[in-house]
This record gives sequence, C-alpha cells and structure tokens, in this order.
Amino acid sequence: MLCATGRPLSLTTWLAVPYLFSTAVTGLTGLAGVLVGAFGWTITLSTPVFGAATAVTAAAASSVRWHSTRQRRWLRWSYPTSVLVVGIAVDGVHLPVVVAIGLGIPIVGLLISRYVVERRRSAALAAEGRYSNTGC
Repeated sequence: MLCATGRPLSLTTWLAVPYLFSTAVTGLTGLAGVLVGAFGWTITLSTPVFGAATAVTAAAASSVRWHSTRQRRWLRWSYPTSVLVVGIAVDGVHLPVVVAIGLGIPIVGLLISRYVVERRRSAALAAEGRYSNTGC
C-alpha cells in the first residue's frame, strides 16, 4: 500500500505552486547566466520550465485538502493543464534578467524558509507522537 507523507496542502498553496516554481527556476537560471556570463541582459521563458511546474502541481494534487468532491474533480486535472497551456503561450517571451533575478531569488528564499518551518513543525509533532515520519 502506498502512503502519503506529510500533511495536506491548502488549496491556495497548491494553486501557487506552479508559479512559485517557475519563477524560482527562472530567477536561478538568470543568476547563473549572469555569474558565468552565458547570455545578455534578457532571459527567455520556456515551455519546459512550465512543463516541470505542471508535473510538480499534478504530483502535489493528491495531498491537497479539497473543499468538495466537485472541486477536486474539476481542479485536480484542469488546473495543471491550464498551467501547461500558459507555459506554451509564454514560450519565447523575453524578460530582463534583473526582473527574473529580483523575483526569483526572494521566492527561493521564501520556499527555503517554508521548508525549514514545516520541517521543524513535523519534528515537533513527531516528538509529541502525533505525526509519523512514514505517513502511514
């Protein structure tokens, strides 16, 4: 039997996942490009980044706290599909590297800080015996 680990995601967090992921990846790519001098002062949005964001969103859908069965039925697959459609639509759009880095790096910091907070919360719950590391 497969077991889900961790606690459920809120719906708003799940809705933000693909865009936070895409922005973080674009910001890190822009920073790496500037540091090694690989490209000029613009960065191009690409469908593969949004494809990866779609995969992350679809994978995380099983751990969302849905408010209703109808919502789960409609959003679980239509939202990741719409993220992919947006990614295809914006493929090739040029952004200034400064904007990409300015948005992406703070989001990376936000994601890391949320990870640390959730990790500490999980450890505290495990110490109290209210949370299993295996999720089973």
